Amino acid sequence: GGSRVSFLDYNLPFAVAFALLILVALAQVIGLGDLTGEPDADAGHTGPMDGLTSILGIGRVPFLAWLALLLLMFSGIGITGQYLLDQVSGTMLAPLPAAALAVLPALLLTAVGARVLSPIVPHDETTAVRVDALLGKRGRIDIGSARRGHPARAVVKDIHGQPHNVMVEPHEDGAEFLAGDEVLLVRLEGDLFYAISTSDRRLGPVS
Repeated sequence: GGSRVSFLDYNLPFAVAFALLILVALAQVIGLGDLTGEPDADAGHTGPMDGLTSILGIGRVPFLAWLALLLLMFSGIGITGQYLLDQVSGTMLAPLPAAALAVLPALLLTAVGARVLSPIVPHDETTAVRVDALLGKRGRIDIGSARRGHPARAVVKDIHGQPHNVMVEPHEDGAEFLAGDEVLLVRLEGDLFYAISTSDRRLGPVS
């Protein structure tokens, strides 16, 4: 009895992380992921923070999936480490030092796991990139025709190679884009992009 209680006490941070993992899974099951799963596309900053989120694998999979992976790695590494330490030395680290030591390897393994899972995990239209990060990207009109006052849907890939569905109008009066046309996003107002035809600027084809 006593040793079991002691084991749980030493692993409290990891037990809490595992409980949060269960809550995240339940949120997905009952549909709260639509409310809490993705960061605001306008949140965050450009520069070093973008590089850090890319290194950590944020944006390669939906944010809730990334968070669940992090919680799983953190709790798994912590509990396993404490168990092995107890078997070898007969004692365990205090909860706070143990949690601190588990954070970095958990982040590293989460980043690796996000890269591995990225090709097979379904992505929402809003991955962890700023909307204005799509400016200067080339895409293709997907559905409908676009003219001033009548936007059409276009598919544009972000820096991670993930497709985004955005609404597009021609930047120039009198221009019209048809389904299949290649465009370059040059301006953003609210959630509406304005684009020019790639042929207007003698640009190459969409890669």
